[in-house]
Amino acid sequence: MLQHTSEPSFRQSVDMMFTRAVALMDLSPGLEEKIRVCNSTYTVRFGVKLRGRIHTFTGYRSVHSEHMEPVKGGIRYAMSVNQDEVEALAALMTYKCALVEAPFGGSKGGLCIDPKDWEEDELERITRRFAYELIKRDLIHPSQNVPAPDMGTGEREMAWIADQFARMHTSELNARACVTGKPLTAHGIAGRVEATGRGVQYALQEFFRHPEDMKRAGLDGSLDGKRVIVQGLGNVGYHAAKFLEEEDGCRIIGVIERDGAIFDPAGLPVERVRQHLIGQGGVRGFPGAKYLAEGARLLEEDCDILIPAAFEAAINLTNAERIQAPLIIEAANGPVTAGADEILRRKGCVIIPDMYANAGGVTVSYFEWVKNLSHIRFGRMQRRQEESRHRMLIDELERLTGKSVSATFSEKFLKGADELALVRSGLEDTMRGAYQSIAEVWRARPEVTDLRTAAYLVSIGRVAAAYKSLGL
Repeated sequence: MLQHTSEPSFRQSVDMMFTRAVALMDLSPGLEEKIRVCNSTYTVRFGVKLRGRIHTFTGYRSVHSEHMEPVKGGIRYAMSVNQDEVEALAALMTYKCALVEAPFGGSKGGLCIDPKDWEEDELERITRRFAYELIKRDLIHPSQNVPAPDMGTGEREMAWIADQFARMHTSELNARACVTGKPLTAHGIAGRVEATGRGVQYALQEFFRHPEDMKRAGLDGSLDGKRVIVQGLGNVGYHAAKFLEEEDGCRIIGVIERDGAIFDPAGLPVERVRQHLIGQGGVRGFPGAKYLAEGARLLEEDCDILIPAAFEAAINLTNAERIQAPLIIEAANGPVTAGADEILRRKGCVIIPDMYANAGGVTVSYFEWVKNLSHIRFGRMQRRQEESRHRMLIDELERLTGKSVSATFSEKFLKGADELALVRSGLEDTMRGAYQSIAEVWRARPEVTDLRTAAYLVSIGRVAAAYKSLGL
């Protein structure tokens, strides 16, 4: 993505937004600096013998804040990984966890590698060696530092890391809690794969429950029929678009991918686009849609909601003036630079910030961590008991009225909550509560003109309170 030469880096953008927020707070200079700085970053360079020779890889694990432990944050695989990026992402994790009241400090990791360059067995050997280097320094541990998937990683890599930890800590009862985002077959949790995209949906649903907030974006009504453009149809963008289309009636009019973009004002069928993308490696050639080779141009198309769900700095000084969407929800980390943020705010665009919008992943990771520590699947103890109690109630109602309830109602009412239902319930409650805490500040303080500043104020305030309780 082309950026303006005067554009701040991702780390500088995070720091600028932090500075803007703390200027409105009454923090001592020492406490402000303690929250701002990254506590530590470990850089590892390790070798793996592959294809007849030794290849050296560079990886990072950064810990931003230990006001709560363990610290939490994903591990990404990308050639763009560097120390500044990892430290900025670790800071965002601190604020994100505080905002959604997950009891973690912030951390982040990355390996400078293109996963597509390696076969699966080679990638496993690389991942296990990277995990070994971090585990032996307690930078992966269920009570100290708990990674999760990020860009370029997924359930497979998390299962490898969990197994590597278990091999190195054979007597650790809670070994499987050393990492989240694992497959269900490897002690994961139902709903984790969809969690970040589902959280984006819940964030939009909550925003649309508040007419006074919608009015600031020049929107009204409900999500039904709203025109949506999604940049990036990976895990997050795909699930967000799919749920908004199927459950909320949104029209996904545009999808931007690496090889270009497709556009259809009547709406694109998300599932078919996803299957085409998987099969063809891109969106080019999708039947019935207009194709744009320069996909980033579609960010500037007229729509109601823009969802950047791909990478940092997608919206920057080179294109911010031409963005027409009145509402942007940041499904990716840092998709709007500090400079672009200022331009968009001046234009009246409302931005639902990344630290809140994509917090569904860490929220459900928290649930998975708790599940691993408790060693029992959610819903296992109470599900059938709930069904039995509900059956008693229906039987008594039918006896008293002499009428039968409908089969549809009976089926829905009698069904006890399984793990997926409980995870979705907990995620929705978290996203609704977090939005309300942000919006309360946004509405009550005239000097707080945007949701991002409000989110920073809430999260930094909670981190500061935690440090004060520790005697700092």
